[in-house]
Amino acid sequence: QVQLVESGGGLVEPGGSLRLSCAASGGILWLYPVGWYRQVPGKQRELVATIATGGTITKYADSVKGRFTISRDDPNNMGYLQMNSLKPEDTAVYYCNLGGERPRYWGQGIQVTVSA
Repeated sequence: QVQLVESGGGLVEPGGSLRLSCAASGGILWLYPVGWYRQVPGKQRELVATIATGGTITKYADSVKGRFTISRDDPNNMGYLQMNSLKPEDTAVYYCNLGGERPRYWGQGIQVTVSA
């Protein structure tokens, strides 16, 4: 059973930064693209960023380009999302997955709130 656990969320002021982490059990993270999605109540879950196996190819939603950076640490089975210059519209529950745009496993989600 593969488990993904997100951490690093919370409340931050506009313009601030947070770093989300995704810890994967089972030692299989290196086999999959890693994805970060977000969801607000009443809306569909949307893609934020993905990173391919090997870490050489990344993809970002237009709304976060230049502000967010996705990365991965395969030996330690970790995925990361560095979020800078946060805006109130970034407020959402953030989910990591293994599989990227073809998700195989999901984390439980973590709340990020951007507010003054």
